[in-house]
Amino acid sequence: MKTVNAYAAKDSKADLKPFEIKRRDILADDVQIEIDYCGVCHSDIHQVENDWKNSNYPVVPGHEIVGRVTKVGDNVKNFKKDDLVAVGCMVDSCQECDSCKENLEQFCEKGATLTYNSKDKHLGGHTFGGYSEKIVVDKEFVLSVPENLDTKATAPLLCAGITTWSPLRHWNVKKGDKVGVVGLGGLGHMGVKFAAALGAKVVMITTSPDKKEDAKKLGAHDVLISKDKEQMKEHANSFDFLLNTVPVKHDLNPYIQLLKRDKTMVLVGAIEPLEEMHGGLLISKRKSVAGSVIGGIKETQEMLDFCGKHNITSDIELIDMQDINNAFERVKKSDVKYRFVIDMKSLKN
Repeated sequence: MKTVNAYAAKDSKADLKPFEIKRRDILADDVQIEIDYCGVCHSDIHQVENDWKNSNYPVVPGHEIVGRVTKVGDNVKNFKKDDLVAVGCMVDSCQECDSCKENLEQFCEKGATLTYNSKDKHLGGHTFGGYSEKIVVDKEFVLSVPENLDTKATAPLLCAGITTWSPLRHWNVKKGDKVGVVGLGGLGHMGVKFAAALGAKVVMITTSPDKKEDAKKLGAHDVLISKDKEQMKEHANSFDFLLNTVPVKHDLNPYIQLLKRDKTMVLVGAIEPLEEMHGGLLISKRKSVAGSVIGGIKETQEMLDFCGKHNITSDIELIDMQDINNAFERVKKSDVKYRFVIDMKSLKN
């Protein structure tokens, strides 16, 4: 085992502070990665503050990891020293259940091993994430990053990116579709970029008129102010797909009315109870409301390759590790465009 520097929260009320963790010696199927950049996800805050009542302390967050390979195990053929690679929200799964066999490891029927806060089958205890110098990961959960991409701005693709890419692909969004992206934040700005690159007519749906200019810079063709009843009425029954990225409880009914017959709104943000939904809005035109989470490893690699081809990355603000607690407070206030990324070199300072 090796001791590496990290940042951790020791309980739900504690700030993140310097902390030392253990990483396993590499096994035959392992890849050791020196972490260059790690994105800051709202999930990191939920876990640190135990909002979902499942946190294991100390928590070392981070599941948007980009770095360079420093060492590989004897069985590893697809990666070599100095390769640019990434690790997302998972570092293992059973690899045997139907979901895993279908490249849907995120739905592993025995439970995927998450990058942090999951049971660590190698060292015992729980897994530690990317707010650290190094990580050791099974080769099946390591991803190749196109070298042409801005490395630091690639990190959020590993969560915000795949969380929005996966539903767009699963529900077969295609050229010419009218796609609405609800909410312009870390997830929403990636949804706009992806949908536009897929050839859809993208409408940013927001409560804030002042986000119109930013939405169009990101690739939106139009902006719909959801508080404006006349605008909402004009767009009723016209959308082929809605990607709802709003991270908190809200009223879905106005958005359901925007969908065409037989079309779907997918929730990717609100992991909590929602306001009452009127069944008649679904039944009357056979509409659907669905949910989606991250993608499997194969799909995540496809996303990264697509990003390489179209030069798509996240809009970020780079911070030092020492600024992480302030960054958490700013995320809570939506005071970032659109994701924070930690420069992990600062961990050595």
